[in-house]
Amino acid sequence: MKDGYLQTGQTTCRDPSGAAIPCAGSGQDGEFHRGLPWPEPRFEVRGEIVLDRLTGLLWMRNATPGELPMTWREALAFVAEMNRERELGCSDWRLPNRRELRSLVSHQTRRPALPEGHPFVNVFAGWYWSATSAAGVTAHAWYVNMDGGRMFYGGKDQSFLVWPVRGENRVLPATGQTLCYDDRGAVVPCAGTGQDGEFRAGLPWPAPRFSARGETVIDRLTGLVWRRAASLVPEGVTWHEALAAVTRLNLGNGAGWRLPNINELESLADCAAANPALPPDHPFAQVRDVYWSSTTSLYEPDWAWALYLDKGAVGVGQKSQARFQVWPIRENHVF
Repeated sequence: MKDGYLQTGQTTCRDPSGAAIPCAGSGQDGEFHRGLPWPEPRFEVRGEIVLDRLTGLLWMRNATPGELPMTWREALAFVAEMNRERELGCSDWRLPNRRELRSLVSHQTRRPALPEGHPFVNVFAGWYWSATSAAGVTAHAWYVNMDGGRMFYGGKDQSFLVWPVRGENRVLPATGQTLCYDDRGAVVPCAGTGQDGEFRAGLPWPAPRFSARGETVIDRLTGLVWRRAASLVPEGVTWHEALAAVTRLNLGNGAGWRLPNINELESLADCAAANPALPPDHPFAQVRDVYWSSTTSLYEPDWAWALYLDKGAVGVGQKSQARFQVWPIRENHVF
């Protein structure tokens, strides 16, 4: 396994009704704990700056330095002013890209969805802007909800909070976004914008990113193996049926397949693409809109996390509803 995604933080397992169950044999995120493990302690306080020892990123300890919500343009301008004023002695603050912002989320907690024992203050249980525009609707930008952990996008004229970051991320892949956009969605030169397309922060993607081998595809960024056919079942299924479908797949060939956790699913997303939000040269077939993950939503444990692949959004679905698709993965032990 490569350092292409983080563990979700989930350590418990739930049945479709949300009741706690033993993890052994469940096929859930809480059983496998896949991804880069979190250090203990995860955070190191350095005055009013907090080092995330998992990613290497440096966050303001005060999670709402702007105090009030602001538009996306105002958010970028606010961070630029922080740098002119050398806020906390630093002039390299930036608005985090969507992967950097989402890296703070724990899927074992809620209100806020941050790791237990975190040292941050003034965390607002609501939406925070990222520096990443939405590829499908470039007049919109991505934001993350610190109440429950969802990630979606909305108009850049809306008002949300700002949580600046600085430093070099050592483990998170770049989002794939290379262009910059104004409030109306028009392409603009990136220099001086403070946007994701200017900094392109994160691990660079290998070229080619994917290697197809028969009916499987290796993602060379994460080392994960995906089925080339991205639809294990012919139509939408419940969450329980999704887990059961992967169990049947393993009984058929014993290949160690499992339902991916939500961070593994999100690792596929290309923030320069939409419909689907996959790199344009991907080799997958039968790509669908929404996929179940093995990660329960601890905000409402009768719901589970899902990747809305048409948009690249991270949301949830009620486990009992037969709505989403199944895309198994396994580790590539020879990668």
